[in-house]
Amino acid sequence: MRLVVFLMFIAVFSAGAQNLPVKWEELVTSDWDKALEKSGYTCILPMGVLEKHGPHAPMGSDIIHAREWAERAARIEYAVVFPEFIYGQVYEAMHQPGTFTIPSDLMWSLLQATVDEIARNGFKRILILNGHGGNNNFIRYFIQAQLEKRRDFAVYLHTPSSDPELNEKIRQMRKSDPSYDGHAGERETSTLLYLRPDLVIQERADDESGKNQARLNLPNLYTGIWWYASYPNHYAGEGSAGSYELGKLITDHYVKTVVENLRVIKNDKATLELQDEFYDRVERGFR
Repeated sequence: MRLVVFLMFIAVFSAGAQNLPVKWEELVTSDWDKALEKSGYTCILPMGVLEKHGPHAPMGSDIIHAREWAERAARIEYAVVFPEFIYGQVYEAMHQPGTFTIPSDLMWSLLQATVDEIARNGFKRILILNGHGGNNNFIRYFIQAQLEKRRDFAVYLHTPSSDPELNEKIRQMRKSDPSYDGHAGERETSTLLYLRPDLVIQERADDESGKNQARLNLPNLYTGIWWYASYPNHYAGEGSAGSYELGKLITDHYVKTVVENLRVIKNDKATLELQDEFYDRVERGFR
């Protein structure tokens, strides 16, 4: 009997050892080459910030989203998930408690050092999953600037296109006005109610207004204070309308798009080849 139990333990242990963790910090060194190969040399970098999310949702909502998307997708289509990068652009929320910001040049340097170090450890493809809208322009410029010097890796940003079928399902399920449903509003509160309901205090969602205050009228112009002018409470929408069901619908679809992009990236040879061709021409000059 003891022998049978021992053999069962060995079998279970061996099977478990073959299941590589998706989290970088949970991998052991002896499995590193296996993880590189199984991932197609692909690493996911979840990115967010620490900021107010209305009066009812956690400061780390963006981080929670990015991390959950990454881990759920990587368990379907294997990739290694790096610990989340929290040093994003969120100066527009500095008037609210809990917001964490650093100087912009340091932010850039930290992100560059992070992708460089991920690449030094063997990864050739780095996919950024961004959970914070205020990071979008910064990340795009950062990725474009990777062409500044020769690199032996490529950085991608997950940018799923709009899905009409999904949008129709959301329209049928939503309870609030979509015209100003954004930061900590119905959609975002719903996804948090699905992912981390223990952190959402939904009964406080109506303690502040999330309506657009429209205090700045500058058509055809852009200025940095635009968000504060519209949403001084750093809250856009009605979190009280959020639901677990809507959150599951949105999250499951988003994870599906990440899985699809992981499969594309893991088989993408053209980007690295074209980068090398580009760097060769730059170094050769106009001869």
